[in-house]
Amino acid sequence: MGILSLNPRDNSIETIANRHHGERLKGPNDLIVDTDGVIYFTDQGMAGLHDPTGRVFRLFPNGRLELILSNGPSPNGLVLTQDRSSLFVATTRDNDVWHVPFYQDGYVQRMGRFSSYYGIGGPDGMALDEEGNFFVAHSTLCTVFIHRPNGELMGKIKSPLGQGTTSLTWAGEGLKILFIIENETGTILTVDWHCAGFL
Repeated sequence: MGILSLNPRDNSIETIANRHHGERLKGPNDLIVDTDGVIYFTDQGMAGLHDPTGRVFRLFPNGRLELILSNGPSPNGLVLTQDRSSLFVATTRDNDVWHVPFYQDGYVQRMGRFSSYYGIGGPDGMALDEEGNFFVAHSTLCTVFIHRPNGELMGKIKSPLGQGTTSLTWAGEGLKILFIIENETGTILTVDWHCAGFL
């Protein structure tokens, strides 16, 4: 269990992170990679409101592993702003998205809550468009919530299948198509968007 690197040329696999300060990771979930090759990932395990010990790490290309957050009730999806000044973390079992701002030197400022939801499950995958709007897939409401950069709710995308939206990404010409994964049915839904997505 950890973060693995796959070489597609020979299919070899290398473990690049599986411990922090000698302790095994709980169970990595989602990850993103910035343009400098820094990997941000959630270490969710079985964390929840009963055990808010889920973590978020930052893994640098030189192998240094840095703990960013250690008290998350099931940290899940991640999205990094275009200027890399803030990280957003979907805390599924707390049914909200946390805002993790960084100082210019990379250290974490005071965290806060960006948005809150309701229902049995919670937010899972997230995406960002070039205007800075946030897309949050809710695992049991079968809805993608769209927020302006300040957190204001600007719209919702409701799945016609009514099962569970979990993951999001951009693709298509000009990255103007939002792809939504329905985990229960294994279906991929698409939505045409007015501007490009940000990867």
